Amino acid sequence: MQVTYPSRLTWASKALSSCPPLSLTSSKQAMNEIDGSTLEGGGQILRNGVALAALLQQPVTISNIRKGRSPPGLKAQHAAGINLVGQISEGSNLVGARRDSQTIVFTPGEIKTGRYSADPGTAGAITLLLQIALPCLLFATSPSSESSTIILRGGTNATQAPQIDYTEQVFLPFIRKHQQIDAKLDIRTRGYYPKGGGQVSITIRPTNTPLPPIIALERGEITSIHGRAYVAGLPTKLAKECRDAAVARLLKEGFDPEIINVEYLRELPSNAFGSGSGIVLWAETETGCILGASAVGKKGMEFDEVGREAAEELAQNLKQGGCVDEYLQDQWIIFGVLAEGKSRVRCGLPLTLHTRTAMWLAAKLTGAKFEQYPDEDGKTVIVECQGIGHVPGSNVSNRNDGPSGPGET
Repeated sequence: MQVTYPSRLTWASKALSSCPPLSLTSSKQAMNEIDGSTLEGGGQILRNGVALAALLQQPVTISNIRKGRSPPGLKAQHAAGINLVGQISEGSNLVGARRDSQTIVFTPGEIKTGRYSADPGTAGAITLLLQIALPCLLFATSPSSESSTIILRGGTNATQAPQIDYTEQVFLPFIRKHQQIDAKLDIRTRGYYPKGGGQVSITIRPTNTPLPPIIALERGEITSIHGRAYVAGLPTKLAKECRDAAVARLLKEGFDPEIINVEYLRELPSNAFGSGSGIVLWAETETGCILGASAVGKKGMEFDEVGREAAEELAQNLKQGGCVDEYLQDQWIIFGVLAEGKSRVRCGLPLTLHTRTAMWLAAKLTGAKFEQYPDEDGKTVIVECQGIGHVPGSNVSNRNDGPSGPGET
């Protein structure tokens, strides 16, 4: 299936199967070839690859998508995210963006500000839809410098993805502090597995200048730990059980009770679709670092176990000594790549497979250079990224093919 996205047309991903085949537009740029099974081999290669292709206005083919997963190929959430970029990239052409497809071909157009929406029709993570759209809309062009608004539907608190509270409390404050990125998030309705039904609005103000580099080298002492234990469609006492177990575990890890503030609540029926539960924790430090952890309730999992899991994850992230947690560790990479100058971020060891994949892909598509400087104690490493200084309408012609071996930088 080939779909060309004309000017200012809003597409619903679920309707794409009914679209007639359209001719593939030609491109003056050489086609970039990405093996989607490299390293992490999951949706991250797809999200970052399509976003960078749109930003640099360079066509890309991604094959072997999620080859090692069962089943392989695109899920509804992946297809919705790719088609969202198709909306944003005016005049783009997209082939293969449908469920179960293992190859896509994307020929980007011009990124424009506007009002966009995406809905996978499942509980697919809203935060992963935001991951692919946010970098694009930061560099959207508009005569009046107007902001863009995207309405995302699906799961707000899903497994195997950042919870929306993590994005709100950890990720967005990080890019706002270090790169002055203006993105406002409004959680309208929460949605959970398996029904989804959540809705989030994000307003993004574009920039016409390069992003500044990210410098995060000193973590400092922990000054506070906050959290949110929640249930929807379930008794409030279960959220309290989750909260109490998390706090007890944090105290056992040696954290001062005076700095711990974890709330528990039952979502109002008007603010949530379906039933769900979970917890998100985040720790703040004297230097302004924020590190997070989370857990989502599952069938057969006790609520106190959910709380302990999140607390143990947070404690482990803090013990590593980095300025970012294991999730932010890879999420900052694309923003460091787009920045002007040298970003330097202290990360815990070992670097995650997602982080190594993000570095490999960025080097391959943009030519960005990465260096790693491990500390003597072997706990942390400073990851250094020489950014490309991207501005709207620019592209990169001196890309390289990336390191020859997976994980090499």
